Amino acid sequence: MGINTSEQRKLYTRAHRLAILTIYYNLVEGIVSVWAGAADETLALFGFGLDSFIEVISAIGVWHMIRRIRGNNGETKNAFEQRALKITGSSFYVLTAGLVIMAITNIYQQHNPDTTRWGIIISLVSVSFMWLLIHYKTKVGTALNSSAILADAACSRACVYLSVVLLVASVGYELTGIGYLDAIGALLIAGFSWKEGREAFDKAKGMNCSCSCSAE
Repeated sequence: MGINTSEQRKLYTRAHRLAILTIYYNLVEGIVSVWAGAADETLALFGFGLDSFIEVISAIGVWHMIRRIRGNNGETKNAFEQRALKITGSSFYVLTAGLVIMAITNIYQQHNPDTTRWGIIISLVSVSFMWLLIHYKTKVGTALNSSAILADAACSRACVYLSVVLLVASVGYELTGIGYLDAIGALLIAGFSWKEGREAFDKAKGMNCSCSCSAE
């Protein structure tokens, strides 16, 4: 059974607010993670924070898309969204290269972080918050039968995986004191960043992303 115009309007308003919330959350998460990662010399947390800043660019593209869908129900990407995806993809590739170089350098120099407690705290907050976002985005996308909003929800799972990687690396270091665990965590984050970069370019071309969602 279809939904009436009033209910549809409320759902699009909710989707719009979720997109804005995603932007602000990633900004705050990025600032805190980069600051704490630099202060504690934790490469995994620092890379996680940079990843959050790149996610902001992608989230702005999604916010713009939802605004446009509210106006005319068109779910194909326009030039602004494609440009945002290309910038996002390029940024992820640069981040990947930087993290790989720094991780290898840290392993070679046998560098140990001061502490990874901030990594544990931030990753736990991120996992909880992102699962809530995914839940509500999926709920709204399903109600509106919007492949674009469902795609955004499905691809947000990459943020959860990154948070889990950060959590495991941070807990591992706190328990063992083995410094290269932080570098391994950074390398895994680099791998996810490469994958996200490739998916961003694929979505810009109108292809399906590999997180089981439609990019159109």
